Amino acid sequence: MSIASISKIVTRNYKNIKMDRGIDFGALTILIGANGSGKSNLISLFQFLRNSTFGVRTDEQRGRTKFEDAVFWLGGPRILDGFLTAPATVSFEYVFKFEREDIVLGIDLLIQDAYRQVVIVKEYLDNGFELSFPPAYYRIHGGGSGSGVVSVSDYPKGRLGTLMTSPTHLEQIQDVPANELALSELPRLLESRPFAPEAVPLFGPRGGILDASNTWKFYNANNMNLERIRLAVPKLGQTDSIVSPEGENLALVLYNLIQEELDFDESINLAIKEILPSLRKVRGVPIGRYTLAIEFYFEGRSEPFYLSEMSDGTIRMLCWAVILHSPKPCHLIVIDEPELGIHPAWMPILAEWIKVAAQRTQVIISTHSPDLLDHFTDQLGNACSIYAFQPDTESPSHHSPTRLTRDAVSGWLEEGWQLGDLYRVGNPAVGGWPW
Repeated sequence: MSIASISKIVTRNYKNIKMDRGIDFGALTILIGANGSGKSNLISLFQFLRNSTFGVRTDEQRGRTKFEDAVFWLGGPRILDGFLTAPATVSFEYVFKFEREDIVLGIDLLIQDAYRQVVIVKEYLDNGFELSFPPAYYRIHGGGSGSGVVSVSDYPKGRLGTLMTSPTHLEQIQDVPANELALSELPRLLESRPFAPEAVPLFGPRGGILDASNTWKFYNANNMNLERIRLAVPKLGQTDSIVSPEGENLALVLYNLIQEELDFDESINLAIKEILPSLRKVRGVPIGRYTLAIEFYFEGRSEPFYLSEMSDGTIRMLCWAVILHSPKPCHLIVIDEPELGIHPAWMPILAEWIKVAAQRTQVIISTHSPDLLDHFTDQLGNACSIYAFQPDTESPSHHSPTRLTRDAVSGWLEEGWQLGDLYRVGNPAVGGWPW
C-alpha cells in the first residue's frame, strides 16, 4: 500500500475549535483568521499524531511514553473545550487517502481532571466514516480498557484472494496500554500470535500512515533562529536533506541537495535570482576540511558575500526556497506565517514557490498577510482550499473553519478585486477578520 496523504480531520470537544464536520485538505490549504481563532490548534493536531508515533517507545528515565509526551505538548487536560467539565472525551478523526480507499484513524481521549493522565478510551483504524463492524483493521478499548479486536485474513499466505478482498475474522487482543497508540504498539502485541504478519490487513495502511506522518515538517517563521542560521558551521559528512525547524542546518541541506540532485543547483539559483536579480551564484561550499558555509556571488564582484552578511529577509527567503524547491520534499509541509520579515514586493515570488511545492507534496500555510493572500486568487476553488476561522454562529466563543468558495466572491473578483483586498476590508464573504 502506498504512503498516505491526509485528506480530512474531524474534532469534537477540542479546545476552541468547533469542527464536527471537519476540514478537508488537498494539495494546498491556506488558513486565515484572527489571532487566537484556532489555526495553531489545528496545526497542533498534525504534530500530536506525529509525536505520538515517532521516536522510541518510552522514556525509561522519566517513565513517560511518547504518547504522553505528545499529549503534554498538545496541552494535557487543557485540550478539553474550556466550556465543558471533566471528565469528558476529546475526539479526533484523521482521514488518510490511499490510492484505492480512504482510511480513518479515530482516537478518543478521556480528560479526567487536572491531576490525572489523559488516557485513550477508544482507538480504531477503519475504511470509512460509516464505521463497519467487524472493523476493516482494528478497534481498541471501546469494549473495555486494554482489550480489542484485530481483523485477520482467512486466506493463508499463498492462497487466492487479497487482504483487501478476502474474508476476515476477528482476533481478540489483550493488555493494550491506554497510554500509547495501538497504531504504534500492535506489531509488538501481535508478535507472539500464531498468524503471520502478512495475514493482518492493518499492516499496509499502518505503514503508509506512519511513513507519511513521521516525515511531516512544521515551520513557524517566529521560531526560525536567524542568528543561529548566520553563525552555524555545519560539518561535512552529515546527510541532512531537510531544513530543520530552526533552520541552523541550512548550509548543510543546500550543499547536500546540490551534490545529490543535479537539477536542484539550477532551480535554487533561478529562485534566488528572482529576489536578488544581480546574483550570479549561491552555493554551499566546504571551508577547510570539515565545515560548510553559504556563499553569494554577485555581478561585478569577485569576492563572495557570506550568510552572516545577508539581510534577515534574504535569509528567510533562502530558507523557504530550499524547503519549497527541494527535490526530496517531505509528505507534508506546514508553514506558519511565512510572510514574517518579507518585503511585500517578494510576496508574489513566495506565493509561486508555495504553488510549485504543492505540485509535488501537500502544503498547509497559515497566514495573516493580505499581500500574500492576493496571489492565490487564481487558485481559489481549483488547486487551493482556503479556510477562514471565525466565530461559530451557534457558539461565538468557539471558532469554526469555513471554506471559502469561488462563488461566494465571484462578483468582487469580476470587478477586479483580489482575495487579499477583500480580506483587508473585512469582507464577510472571506471572513477571518478579528471584527
